[in-house]
Amino acid sequence: MSISSVLSADAISSALKECQGPDSFCPKKFFQSCGLNKKSPQEVKKVFGILDNDASGFIEEEELKFFLQRFSPGARVLTEKETKGFISAADDDGDGQIGVEEFTAMVLSA
Repeated sequence: MSISSVLSADAISSALKECQGPDSFCPKKFFQSCGLNKKSPQEVKKVFGILDNDASGFIEEEELKFFLQRFSPGARVLTEKETKGFISAADDDGDGQIGVEEFTAMVLSA
């Protein structure tokens, strides 16, 4: 399954254009731009499953680096500052990774 089964290619492309430069990525703004924040919790969980590359049940910092590339293969890698900011914004229990419930809550609050 791909993210394009949940989001339109145009919405993904538009959201990616807004964060092309280093340190310009903001997770909540990205979720708004691509429309993920308007999807159902089940659809958000599907996207989480795609982003959780190793199927561990968590999105770790290493997986977050390639977050944008999961939306489009040609997209840039997130910077260390962006990945750490993403984790701190979503990691409610402080374990250094993002679980499905944390991800869903962050996306739907965007």
